[in-house]
Amino acid sequence: MPESFVPAMRLALAEARRAFEEGEIPIGAVVLDASGEVIGTGRNDRERSADPTGHAEIVAMRRAASSLGEWRLSGCTLVVTLEPCTMCAGASVQARLDRVVYGAVDPKAGAVGSLWDVVRDRRLNHRPEVVAEVLADECGALLIEFFTDRRVG
Repeated sequence: MPESFVPAMRLALAEARRAFEEGEIPIGAVVLDASGEVIGTGRNDRERSADPTGHAEIVAMRRAASSLGEWRLSGCTLVVTLEPCTMCAGASVQARLDRVVYGAVDPKAGAVGSLWDVVRDRRLNHRPEVVAEVLADECGALLIEFFTDRRVG
């Protein structure tokens, strides 16, 4: 099944590259509806928007909800280049997403299995399926390039 998410992850990577070009941490996300159509895209925009919630996942979920005309994203899949943080993992649960697919693991702040496992916490009322490490090397390489450039520049 992870292979089936490669095309969507490539779209998320394109969003991440746009974030990189804009000086944002290069994380991108897309939301797919139940038929696999893209209904929301997003990339990090915290610096540009001066919004602490400007994470790629939140931006993509807001656009998907707007596209559907409702906050419930039941039947939908979030595809993101980096393992979601606690805020984004919590938003995934609150949005009732069916699935969270991510690329690179985030051992420092990941909340979908690494540091925490918010989405699979049995105390919560909803638990999305998780598909991990789709194109992980490619997703991670973009982040390494960004932070290497920042240290050198």
